[in-house]
Amino acid sequence: MEMPVYLFTGFLEAGKTKFIRETLCDKRFNDGGKILLVVCEEGEEEYDTSPNPNKKKDEADLSNVVVQTVDDPSWLTPDRLSAAQKRAGAERVMVEYNGMWQIDLLYNALPEGWFICQEIMIADATTFLSFNANMRQQTVDKMTSAEVVLFNRMAPGRDVMELHKIVRAISRGAQILYEYTDGRLESDQIEDPLPFDINAPVIEIKDEDYAIWYRDLTEDTKKYIGKTVRFKGIIARDNQLPRGIYAIGRHVMTCCVNDITYRALAVKADDAEKYVTRDWQIITAKIVFENCKLYGGKGPVLIPVAREKAIAPEREVATFY
Repeated sequence: MEMPVYLFTGFLEAGKTKFIRETLCDKRFNDGGKILLVVCEEGEEEYDTSPNPNKKKDEADLSNVVVQTVDDPSWLTPDRLSAAQKRAGAERVMVEYNGMWQIDLLYNALPEGWFICQEIMIADATTFLSFNANMRQQTVDKMTSAEVVLFNRMAPGRDVMELHKIVRAISRGAQILYEYTDGRLESDQIEDPLPFDINAPVIEIKDEDYAIWYRDLTEDTKKYIGKTVRFKGIIARDNQLPRGIYAIGRHVMTCCVNDITYRALAVKADDAEKYVTRDWQIITAKIVFENCKLYGGKGPVLIPVAREKAIAPEREVATFY
């Protein structure tokens, strides 16, 4: 059975409960079918699902909402979530997630057939910069998969550039919204030109731009198919890869040293076996999209045009800054 899940993330007191309650009161969302609300964080705001005789005419009643409180992340298992959904007779699930719990805990706990229908991160604009400075890893964890990032409690006239840059350093695809204290809701209109020309005969990727390029390539692969690219990377060989395939990429740091990960692409070449792991190489290659064991399915594969041995860049770890 497919079960849509609406996921709301953000730090404590960011305004998640208020936002969820307003969503539940909206008849366009709440049509009366049973809803399971999994609450993983206890803030100042609370949910009252008892029948409300004083509700406005255009408001939905919340008596169809069943609240499941979760105090410990170890409670999150497929069996417990499935049992809670069945007890509630729910047709949909909403999750108010704890800002200090890693998002993978929830994703790994979803029962078979459950899928994230929408993921929204809510942030208090008055405290977000402080939270981001002190708990950057949690910011990255929640923003990476968010479809929407909503900054609320925005003071009218505030410059949004700093907030915009933080989101775009983590995700180029997330929609950014600003909710002002005077009631206005505005969408982010700042354009982010890529630091390289994707229409050039050869797309030149500077050392400092690898992380941005790799993310853009993996998020929007179609626009790169058939293009030729040139960049510097470190080689990796793996006996589990088929003959004629090696990997080249960079170690990328999203927020801190704990999350440095090797982000690489497959290179298809008859002489793949002659290259040595940890050697640096400047590669010029055409990008195709095909099945490759490195990806466990289809992905961007490099067909070399030219290669040359190189020395390591000044900063070996690529970042988004």
